[in-house]
Amino acid sequence: MPFEDVRRYGMWCAVWGFEVSPKQSIGESVLTGLQDRAVADSVALRVGIVLEHNGTVLMLERDPHGAGRSPLSLPGTIVRPGEQLATAVARAVFEETGLTVVDIVRHLGSFDYLSNAGKPVRREHFAVDVATVGPIRLTNYAGYRWVSLDGELPVTPSIRGILTAYRS
Repeated sequence: MPFEDVRRYGMWCAVWGFEVSPKQSIGESVLTGLQDRAVADSVALRVGIVLEHNGTVLMLERDPHGAGRSPLSLPGTIVRPGEQLATAVARAVFEETGLTVVDIVRHLGSFDYLSNAGKPVRREHFAVDVATVGPIRLTNYAGYRWVSLDGELPVTPSIRGILTAYRS
């Protein structure tokens, strides 16, 4: 990110680490409360992100040969030990798409599940604003699509619930 963007958006990204300070329209107390609840419930925390542009939402496409997974997913990541939720949200978007979060707008809900290792996980979802919507640089996905939420999407029922909450 050019230095001018760093000053304008109040964030920086180091080569080996990731520090951010995006605006938090959602309120820092909401983020802290969600993180505290996950600790109290003894669940690992992940984040999922909804990015909207011109009435469509960014969906990432997995490798079509990957068995047992939904073909489309939202950007997201694990929250690292000691990492603030706002940092994890911005890092997820940057690492998976190359886009820069400038505001965490609202919390969309969560769901719990068991990881492949059988450990309890909670995935908290957020709507965010980004500095620009391109270019998108993928790291872990085969492709991406900007999709309308009007039709039936090939996503898990849990993600469908999050997207329904986002629409309302």
